[in-house]
Amino acid sequence: MEFDEGGQLDTSQVDDLRGSGGGGGLGGRVAVGGGGMGIIGLLLYFLVSALGGGGVSLPSGGGLSELPSGQQADNSSLAESCRTGADANTKIECEAVAFINSIQAYWSDEFARSGSTYQPARTNFFNGSVNTACGSATSDVGPFYCPADQEIYIDLGFYRELEQRFGAQGGPFARAYVLAHEYGHHIQNLIGTSNRVQQGDSGPTSGSVRLELQADCYAGVWGNHATTTPGSSGRPLIQNVTDADIKAALDTAGRIGDDFIQSQLGGGRVNQSQFTHGSSAQREKWFLTGYRSGEPAQCDTFSRGVQL
Repeated sequence: MEFDEGGQLDTSQVDDLRGSGGGGGLGGRVAVGGGGMGIIGLLLYFLVSALGGGGVSLPSGGGLSELPSGQQADNSSLAESCRTGADANTKIECEAVAFINSIQAYWSDEFARSGSTYQPARTNFFNGSVNTACGSATSDVGPFYCPADQEIYIDLGFYRELEQRFGAQGGPFARAYVLAHEYGHHIQNLIGTSNRVQQGDSGPTSGSVRLELQADCYAGVWGNHATTTPGSSGRPLIQNVTDADIKAALDTAGRIGDDFIQSQLGGGRVNQSQFTHGSSAQREKWFLTGYRSGEPAQCDTFSRGVQL
């Protein structure tokens, strides 16, 4: 896939915290609410815990940590270097900006079609550690959505980790899937779906699994519309999504299934009672459900009797 070289990027949807030092420090805490962790956060937590690693600590109760900010966004460099789709074709941070622009443009249009108003969510780029309204976190947590401030957080180095540690083939559309999934959690928060899930819920048919599979489906829905959603220039930012791009996204989805993580990276034994994100096959299925239908209504993972 590639971006329209003349398309204009909007960096105002991003806060670049990479030069702020984060302020979270090692061993930060994230207060997890419904959808509070994203595509990989809890999986990485359990993996690091199982392997005796450090750097991630989750509180047992809910609520927000009272933490000083110590962070200041500086978007001047990002705004200077990420102007057009041509920049997105060559720079990873500009690529992320372009995906964020497209994802939010799609959901804004979708909400408008249903008679509602979409509330944009900012994405924060950080290095190492970060403070949020859900507490502080390190890069070990992976990309996540914080419902308390309705913002998304990502250390862009996670993409390298996904390829090197999880063996994902990577590529632009695989990286887009990561961001689109996190925005799926934002949609769930806006429409109230996140409230249907209790903290600590786990198991193959748990609310946590249903929430994550629905976010995968929402990511696929955006993927269906990616090449037709206009950017600020009036033309779609994203061009030429190929079968290979979809396969790369599915490869990523498969490598972050609970069963893959447990069997390949967590000691070899699959324990379905600990599932929080769904199996590899389920994650692939629901991304494809969204991608093939292009309809958010097809992403109902909560109805009684639905086959996950």
